[in-house]
Amino acid sequence: MSIDFTKSCFRKQAIRKRAEAVQVLGDDGTRSFFQNLLETWSEVSKPYAGLEAILAGYWPMSDEMDVRPAMVALDRIGVLQALPEVVAKNRPLRFRAWASGESLEEGPYGTFHPLVQAPLLRPDVVLVPLLAFDKRGYRLGWGGGYYDRTLQLLRKTGDVTAIGVAYAAQEVDDLPVDDYDEPVDWIITEKQALKIT
Repeated sequence: MSIDFTKSCFRKQAIRKRAEAVQVLGDDGTRSFFQNLLETWSEVSKPYAGLEAILAGYWPMSDEMDVRPAMVALDRIGVLQALPEVVAKNRPLRFRAWASGESLEEGPYGTFHPLVQAPLLRPDVVLVPLLAFDKRGYRLGWGGGYYDRTLQLLRKTGDVTAIGVAYAAQEVDDLPVDDYDEPVDWIITEKQALKIT
């Protein structure tokens, strides 16, 4: 059985599990994630001088955990923020500055990103959406490899902390992993903030 087929099977299960978690938890899941991220922020951002750390969030699609309330709260205490932009297929994402309330434009695959006039930024902390994760820090995405390429590039050019964002129900024992799969440094769910050692 090929690893691509195995990942495809995991994706189908993960989509169902995430939808069920959203249905059961509703806004409580988002609020609990938000609390766990804020409580962890000082540790996560410490290597980058705390409030001076640049945070890359994302505009949620489908049933992805909504990180926008946490971004608004961090914006209010002065954390500079960015959102990803899909440049082209098989290319890393790039990040543009964004603050709560600023306009967005639609990108490919149903994504939204800041206007092209917004400055490009290199984030220190990246919130990474996912379909499934394991305790080793590996994540399963939609299969385009955008975040894997992005994290690989960021790690080659300096320090970065990647935080996988998920519902606890999205955890699996062991994900199938390719050579190009990039693990995250933290997993934050509505139940916990797990630092990957």
